[in-house]
Amino acid sequence: MKLQWESISTLHQNVFLFKVLAAIFITGLAFRFYAVRFGQVSPVQVSVNGISDPQISPPSVIISENEDLLPIDIEVEKCDLFTGKWIRDPLGPIYTNGSCGVDVDSHQNCITNGRPDSGFLYWKWKPNDCSLPRFHPLRFLQLMRNKSWAFIGDSISRNHVESLLCMLSTVEKPVEVYHDEEYRSKRWLFPSHNLTISNIWSPFLVQAAIFEDSRGVSSAAVQLHLDILDKTWTDLFPSIDYAIISSGEWFLKTAIYHENANPVGCHGCPQSSNMTDLGFDYAYNTSLRHVMDFITRSNTKGMIFFRTSIPDHFENGEWHNGGTCKKTEPVEEDEVEMKVVNKILRDVEISQYQRVVTEMGQEAGNFKLLDFAGMLLTRPDGHPGPYREFRPFDKDKNAKVQNDCLHWCLPGPIDYLNDVILEIIVNG
Repeated sequence: MKLQWESISTLHQNVFLFKVLAAIFITGLAFRFYAVRFGQVSPVQVSVNGISDPQISPPSVIISENEDLLPIDIEVEKCDLFTGKWIRDPLGPIYTNGSCGVDVDSHQNCITNGRPDSGFLYWKWKPNDCSLPRFHPLRFLQLMRNKSWAFIGDSISRNHVESLLCMLSTVEKPVEVYHDEEYRSKRWLFPSHNLTISNIWSPFLVQAAIFEDSRGVSSAAVQLHLDILDKTWTDLFPSIDYAIISSGEWFLKTAIYHENANPVGCHGCPQSSNMTDLGFDYAYNTSLRHVMDFITRSNTKGMIFFRTSIPDHFENGEWHNGGTCKKTEPVEEDEVEMKVVNKILRDVEISQYQRVVTEMGQEAGNFKLLDFAGMLLTRPDGHPGPYREFRPFDKDKNAKVQNDCLHWCLPGPIDYLNDVILEIIVNG
């Protein structure tokens, strides 16, 4: 009996010792996970002139633990990725102006051009009713193996494609395999994944005769054929797996409108003209009707997106008469209002998209709308402003320089369009 009691006592001691050791081990693992997850996050280094500057770090902010989480009483079936707010993000962009693997348009290379603040880089888009995963370049490349992409439109499309290329180049450097004579349309190849990404210059999407110099100064009105699509993109359309099509801003230019090979009216009509000023909205509505009819009746098996036009943030003027954009942080929805012109463009886009989807029904399933207007409306801080040129104030701090409050800095808010697009492709 004594031997049995001693054995039981010894057994209890061993069990107790095992529990103590197990608790210590689990605590150690938890501490190690916490240290790895949160102790090794370092700020993105923003470089000037391509040289890394470790002294520029994200602004000191306090972020609520639950700011990026869903309210517990929300059950999500489908999420509106386009409705949300910008929240602080200490991680910042996944690339810098010095690390992008392609030649970014110098006008959007804001940090290299001397923009002194970097706080605008440390915000991310947060939809109201769901979490939005960060863009994963390797996952995108793997999903798009043997595929072709095309960004069709104007300089905002170029701005967007350069954003995507910069993000993907953190995994694999693209090779430029084509450009047109004016270097406006280009194509890149990611050899390891056999992925091609094209930027197709077609600012009106319909046939246009444009009379502008390299600075964008017009010598005559645009001759715009509203019922004839631009073959620059339609000839390539059948071979494309994914496309993002957009237009808008160029329709504000002075133009003569043609239909059925005859002039029918104009916008900003020359004084010597006897034609009727039909307004840019007439031309945009007519052109988009033909564009969207072509897309939905083309029998393409690819996924096609139409992106709504993106509002600018010029204040106290416009591009040509001294407009500026001096904000350094996002604003709240009630602090900014979309301009009338931008509202008109977006209304035309939404109505034409709704029309064609209603007419086509389920056959329009692969034709989707990307409405980023509200998302980017609250980011007046994301533009180059005076830093579209290299160090504009080095010689004269009071120099009067042209501001760009239309395009977006790279890196910058436009990068988050790619987060949304990848989420749509992956989860619909």
